[in-house]
Amino acid sequence: MPNCRIVVLISGNGSNLQAIIDKCHLQDGAEIVAVVSNRSDAYGLQRARAANIAAKVLDHKAFESRESYDKALITLINEFQADLLVMAGFMRILTPEFVTNFSGKMLNIHPSLLPKYQGLHTHQRAIEAGDKEHGASVHFVTEELDGGPVILQARVPVFAEDTVDELAARVHEQEHQIYPMVVTWFACGRLSMGDGQAILDGNILPPDGYAND
Repeated sequence: MPNCRIVVLISGNGSNLQAIIDKCHLQDGAEIVAVVSNRSDAYGLQRARAANIAAKVLDHKAFESRESYDKALITLINEFQADLLVMAGFMRILTPEFVTNFSGKMLNIHPSLLPKYQGLHTHQRAIEAGDKEHGASVHFVTEELDGGPVILQARVPVFAEDTVDELAARVHEQEHQIYPMVVTWFACGRLSMGDGQAILDGNILPPDGYAND
């Protein structure tokens, strides 16, 4: 069985990319064939080159519209014959055409316990709300922003004295554990999306994902 060909999309540092490289690349049927960024200064590109993975830049500023950029991005991704797209801090709102084109083949990680705190500033919002726990969610990407079916979540405590940076660091540590795990599930053929639901080992996952209790 050929490897699952993975393209990772990034915009910045790429710490989740590094975790996936370390735990998934050329293991368990997974192969990262390219890392693509909309920013030429994204440090994650250096991480890709260090692992001998193709590093590509497609600068969104060179395009007149979101639609034209996404069409070019689809073309670039298709050159690598990707089986899976992994969003690892790709700071772009995707067009419906893009999402539809890769439906069921695109994963994202979001720093909250979805459906709580879709969008930005999740750690600050959790602290301001007085939440006792916070976390991260890996989900399939759909047209609804941060609204696709959840596959796996990790929870962390929120302490009264927490700063945003402290809480973010605690969440990032868990992200680096659960994201590679989900990528491996997909690469091994255990994970899929059908009828708007996440399916693992033939079982439809509940709204908050697998083994979340």
